[in-house]
Order: sequence, then C-alpha cells, then structure tokens
Amino acid sequence: MQILPKKIAVFTGSRAEHGLLYWTMRGIREHPSLDLQLIVSGMHLSSEFGNTVDEIYTDGFHVDEKVEMLLASTSKVGVAKSIGVGVISFADTLARLDPDCLVILGDRFEALAIAQTATVLGIPIAHIHGGELTEGALDDSIRHAITKMSHLHFTSAEEYRKRVIQMGEDPSRVFNVGAPGVENIRRTQLSTKSELEKTLNFDFGEAPLLVTYHPVTMQKDGGLVEYENLLVALEEKLVDHQIVVTYPNVDAQGAVFASLLEAFASKNPESIFLAKSLGRINYLSLMEISGAVVGNSSSGVIEAPAIGVPTVDIGARQNGRIRPSSVAHAEGDLDSIRSALATALSDTHKQISRTTTNPFGDGTASEKIVSTIASTDFLKILQKKFFDLGASE
Repeated sequence: MQILPKKIAVFTGSRAEHGLLYWTMRGIREHPSLDLQLIVSGMHLSSEFGNTVDEIYTDGFHVDEKVEMLLASTSKVGVAKSIGVGVISFADTLARLDPDCLVILGDRFEALAIAQTATVLGIPIAHIHGGELTEGALDDSIRHAITKMSHLHFTSAEEYRKRVIQMGEDPSRVFNVGAPGVENIRRTQLSTKSELEKTLNFDFGEAPLLVTYHPVTMQKDGGLVEYENLLVALEEKLVDHQIVVTYPNVDAQGAVFASLLEAFASKNPESIFLAKSLGRINYLSLMEISGAVVGNSSSGVIEAPAIGVPTVDIGARQNGRIRPSSVAHAEGDLDSIRSALATALSDTHKQISRTTTNPFGDGTASEKIVSTIASTDFLKILQKKFFDLGASE
C-alpha cells in the first residue's frame, strides 16, 4: 500500500514572512514525503504594498490559494473587520486543501485569522518564532494566542523556547531551531553594491541608512510622533548618507505613515529611495552595505546583528526581544534618536557590530523544521495537554 505524502500548508500574508519562510517552503517542496500547499493573503495581494505575490512566483513557487482579506481601511476597526473577513475566507480555503498541518510564522493579524480557522477545523499548527516579546505591539498578544493554538513550536532562541514551555506547551514539541533570517544570510547569494545600483537604478553612495518603521499598535497614536521625529533626524543625515526607506505594514495608522513617508521622499528624490517592497535578496544585500539599519523592525534585532551591521531600534515596538550588543536603542523623542544614530554610526559601534554574538542559531532552521514536520504523526498530536512547570522538563 502506497503511503501518500503529508499535505503541509504554509501561510504567508506579508513580504517579511515570505522571505523568512523561503527555505522552509523549499525544504517542504523538495522532501519526498511532504507535499507543499501555499496559501497567500494579506499585503501580498495589495497593489498599495507592491503586489508582492509576484515575488513568490519569481522565487519559483506555485500558489495554491490566494485569499483576499484586507479592507481598504487601516483603522483599528478596519483591521478587526479584516480579521473577520479572513476567518470566513480561510474556512473555505482550508476545507478545500484539507492539509495535514498548517505552518504559520510570527504574529500578525492575518496569521491570527487563519490560526483561529485551523483550530476550529481540527488542523494541527506548526508555529515559527513563538515565545518572543514585542511589548509595544498588538502582535505580542497575537503571537502568544497562536502559540496556545499550535501543536509544534519552532523558536529562534533558547530563552524563547523556555517561555513557550512556561505557557504550558509540552517540551517535547518545542524546538529551538534558530531564526530563519539567519539562515537567509547564510544561504543567500547577496548582490554587490554595483549590482544593486543597476537593478534598482539608484546611487546608494557610501553606507546608506536602511529604514523600516511600522506602526506601534499598542500606542494611542500608533507611534506617529516617534515617526515624525525619525523623519526629522533622517533629514539631518542626508548630508552624509543616502537613505532607503520601505513602507510600513498595513496596520492601524499605516496609511498615515505612508503618506508622511511619501511627502518626505518627494522633497529629496535624489537622496531617498522609497520602496513598497525590496524583496528578500535586495533587502539583505542593502543591509550588508548599509551604515545602519534604522526603525523598529525585527530585522534590526535579528538579521542586522547576524550580518554585522549596526542597528538603531526606536521606541517600544521591539521591547522584550533579545537585543544583541550591535543594537543601539532610542526612545521616541528627537534627541534620543539623534543620539542613537550618532552611536550606531561611530567607528567604535561599527567594530562592536562586526564582532557581536549572534544568539539566534547557526543558520540551519529550515532543515530542523522540515525534518521535524516530516517525522511527526499529526493524528497523535492534535489533542494537547497543559504542561505544568512542576513537571520535569
């Protein structure tokens, strides 16, 4: 009797997720006992954010289902309603695909929508990047909620593995595999500066600043004052640095941030490169040649330290995450941002960044994830028991 491959559905709803899931998706697709099903949703399908589903096709993947879920509004009410649209749509998608397991990375509201749906349908979930803290973002609660709905856990550091266990998850199902972003750096052939300038048709000068700032969803104004301060501080750096800025996520206040960003870039078109999406290879390649990564993206505390580049992490969004020594933290006021930029761009901090310890694994995350998925009997793990810390780990 022939044993059919396990159907493994992978969900991606944003440009960042796809880049981090790339090697895991390849590993699933190439494994003889696994069958990859790819579900694409969220910002990938929005022209406002660059139709990044095209990057998925360019990377050679077949998309099994495209699920529209985003409303035009990026208010908190709009985001909440988008989650509802997602739940309704993912119910049909998962019923059609009938996967043996659903793989979800991270903590965004799109991921919460499909995780809820899979839980109701009795589909086991494998979750990547659980156990982390981002105290300034709604994502913090979403990440922990997805952890409690999941059956396999793949964390990026031992501290995070312990936290998932602290939440009552069985230690035998919680694996510290390291960060997929570190694997991207290890396995990706990056472009040279001249290749980037030719591809993107822009002169990046020496040591450009790579900037990504997302709404801080736990703050009343979404971090708007911080963002305005950041733009002022960046404008002061235009004398010495070209600046590359990527668009904010489709979160509450995201449209307001995008409007401010566009106005900022339009005043300095020869010095500011504005990108809806850079793509996995271009983003990491720009990071490698940058003077610093600036903003509040997780890439500043995971990928940038692994590549040896200084980071300016602004505000509360990443509070609670492990911060390697290459990360200079700034509060949201203008003086603090100016000070952190000066620190990050100093020769002393550049040397610290080149020698900082990477706490996020050895760059083999996808191999460990795929191997564990392939060896798991999903029928035996669907029913979960709460693991009490009084028991032996």
